[in-house]
Amino acid sequence: MRDVRPSPIAGQWYVANARRLAATVDGYLTAAPPRELDGAVVAVVAPHAGHRYSGAVAGHAFAAARGLAPELVAVVGPMHAPARGAVLTSAHDAYETPLGAVAVDGDARRALHDVLARELGAGLTPVRNDEEHSVEIELPFLQRALTGAWRLLPVMVRDRRREVARALGTALVSTLGGRPALLVASTDLSHYYPQAQAHRLDAELLSRVEAFDPDAVLLAEDEGVGEACGIGALAAVLWAARELGASRVRVLEYATSGDASGDYERVVGYAAAVVTRPSR
Repeated sequence: MRDVRPSPIAGQWYVANARRLAATVDGYLTAAPPRELDGAVVAVVAPHAGHRYSGAVAGHAFAAARGLAPELVAVVGPMHAPARGAVLTSAHDAYETPLGAVAVDGDARRALHDVLARELGAGLTPVRNDEEHSVEIELPFLQRALTGAWRLLPVMVRDRRREVARALGTALVSTLGGRPALLVASTDLSHYYPQAQAHRLDAELLSRVEAFDPDAVLLAEDEGVGEACGIGALAAVLWAARELGASRVRVLEYATSGDASGDYERVVGYAAAVVTRPSR
């Protein structure tokens, strides 16, 4: 019998009814305009707030991956709660969502652990029954957008230092081992600023994302000119995508929580982006 992580957020961050959830996510995916992508999709960047707030933006990211059939999907997000360990993962065999259980790739998890242990002196820290939402919130989109029997590699970054993000990026590439795969960077942007200030901070960070410069992305917070709660996860995915041959990042959509709620005094920024490599 599989050890399945129960969802702590279904019915709160997104609807718990399977039929309604499928229809809601499909609506977000369909609302994203068709885009011509200049190459094969290697990674997407998506927000991780409740679907009410960021689902429409997330739809743009996952619409870019719609119809893909990867064997492995690595969802890399932050660990928001205090936790031991620089990089964490789920100890469970699967994640439960109203759309069904998503199987974790145990072999990929072990491989990533081993590479990180060599590179950082510590591998993945497993957690059980965690309440972290940054991985789970993306799963219904992946369940509706992708085809085939893909498996999940859940990664949660607690240590935001450059050396950790850089090592994680390289370790992800080694773990994929040439398999058909999709990388997902799960992150929101600035938090709790007035709308105009959020726009300035997020525009600067997104310009560095589009420049495909993970070092500059990380420096944005140190310089006080941009923020992202998943900045380490974002940088790691950008580094991994570059090593996988990607050459372009394109921001597809941007909005704030204020655009959904009408409260523009304390907003959270959300962006969708796609990372591509030249088609062979």
